[in-house]
Amino acid sequence: MKQKLLASLYYILPHHAISRVMFVIARIRWRPLKNLIIRIYTSLVPVNLHEAVEEDRFAYESLNAFFTRAIKAEYRPFDENQENWLCPVDGAVSQAQAIKDGRIFQAKGHDYSLLELVGADKNLASVFSNGTFATLYLSPRDYHRIHMPTTGTLQQMVYVPGRLFSVAPFTVNNIPRLFARNERCVCYFETEQGPMAMILVGAINVAATETVWHGLVTGEASNINSGEITQFDYRDKNIVLKRGEEMGRFNLGSTVIVLATDKMKLDKSIVADTEIKLGQCLARPDSKTID
Repeated sequence: MKQKLLASLYYILPHHAISRVMFVIARIRWRPLKNLIIRIYTSLVPVNLHEAVEEDRFAYESLNAFFTRAIKAEYRPFDENQENWLCPVDGAVSQAQAIKDGRIFQAKGHDYSLLELVGADKNLASVFSNGTFATLYLSPRDYHRIHMPTTGTLQQMVYVPGRLFSVAPFTVNNIPRLFARNERCVCYFETEQGPMAMILVGAINVAATETVWHGLVTGEASNINSGEITQFDYRDKNIVLKRGEEMGRFNLGSTVIVLATDKMKLDKSIVADTEIKLGQCLARPDSKTID
């Protein structure tokens, strides 16, 4: 009951106004204030700096740079089977299972429409209607860069405006259709294992999602009209991102939803409420669908 009441408070919060303030704070570079902000943040959030390329927290030019810090490659070895999809982030599995009747399971008592998730694009929704999904949650302490599960050629990107509810477990469990209501960026790729979509879901304080091909997609400095669904077609651009390559990043933490067709089968380790690391196996080719 306490968590349900806390989650209900998010309905009345000015999500975008709070996130705009956080956007500015996270980019303060004046050293005394920047260091104070980082000191306060790290006192509240346990961060493993031993894995970071730069281990000195005060060496970062801003809180945002600290959020999006690089980590040492040796701490995230990639699954060796090139046909397997890699987990694209550090974090935890919120849910992962088959898509049923065009619906995606969110939490006990809650699901939402695949069509709504991808911005009402019927063609895109039909591609994954019999597939699988994995909803991966990044907490504020996690590594915030997002990597490619497999080598893919970018086909299109869809920006979908929306709310910025928190994506922490207590809100996911209590706010219906949360991932289909929040601001998000849908990235669609063609791969050797079939179509793949990565949905980067915004959240409160996470109003600055970036991709490597576009730059800032959402946020104060974005050139996208935040009030309209906006589509970008890349089919003639030949943008190819390799397996394990960085494709985007968040501030603070948020959620990535990976969609696959029935050609891929989730690895047995990808189950709800388990911790995950970048580079471990996310999904394997389903032998039943291989010609």
